[in-house]
Amino acid sequence: MKVFVTRKIPEIGLKLLRKKYDVKVHKSPLPISKSALINNVKNCDALIPLLTDKIDKELIDKMKQCKIIANYAVGFNNIDVEYAKSKGIAVTNTPDVLTDSTADLAMTLTLACARRFNEGEEVMRNKKFGGWHPTFLLGMELKNKTFGILGAGRIGTATAIRANGFGCKILYYSIKRNKFLEQKTKAKKVSLENLLNNSDIISIHLPLNSKTDHLLDRKKLELLKTSAILINTARGEIVDEKYLIRMLKNKRIFSAGFDVYENEPKVNPELIKLKNVVLLPHLGSATNDARNAMSLLAAKNVDAVLSGKSPITPV
Repeated sequence: MKVFVTRKIPEIGLKLLRKKYDVKVHKSPLPISKSALINNVKNCDALIPLLTDKIDKELIDKMKQCKIIANYAVGFNNIDVEYAKSKGIAVTNTPDVLTDSTADLAMTLTLACARRFNEGEEVMRNKKFGGWHPTFLLGMELKNKTFGILGAGRIGTATAIRANGFGCKILYYSIKRNKFLEQKTKAKKVSLENLLNNSDIISIHLPLNSKTDHLLDRKKLELLKTSAILINTARGEIVDEKYLIRMLKNKRIFSAGFDVYENEPKVNPELIKLKNVVLLPHLGSATNDARNAMSLLAAKNVDAVLSGKSPITPV
């Protein structure tokens, strides 16, 4: 049976698959074109795509013998999941294994924004450091600040626990009550409006879907404190990026940390001009540990389904 992988992933997963299957990997480091993707999925029994690959109805209709789409990501907004299921194709993702790496990055962005790391590093790289000064690049301490978690799933929970370790009080907005998080950090479940009004730091950990697309629109963003920090390691489309840029330009909030962007991989040039932002190139799961584990889990999902078993992490 044939397995097609849309881009090179860590060898640990490919090695497992090659023991039993004919594995073909798209060799370019750039996202595969739609025409090339269509050509390669026609005869594949399993597909391992990345979040940059749009697996829509048109593509799914070309997959005449595919039994599983094993997304190499925890998110799956790039796949028409319901249509795939209607065609008898299993869809899986890679949860759990990238929780800690993404939570670490959310805290990295939080600290970088709070303590103005990028501005400080720019001073040093441009050789403009004139010595210690009592009012130079003053930032924010995390102790006793209120840390708002948008989406208290695995990653949101892990981020909240880390923030609590810095002495932050935790508020969270989530569809379901998270008793574990409440017991661990004394977190309080609140409405979205309450969280935005009262949080000093807001970290986004929601999936992208029809309900969360532009959830933080102009009206919601205006609820933020002028001293607030906004962190997004989830999906760029959850935030009205243009209006957020306007707020950052006008110093309407203190800072924002981005790992994802509304029109990714394109980045709004106005963001690059701002000093009160920290910009990262979608590094949430970018550790050897996480990416190897993602590769292995995707491979195990493929092997399970092609062996006639149930997928390990079905969407």
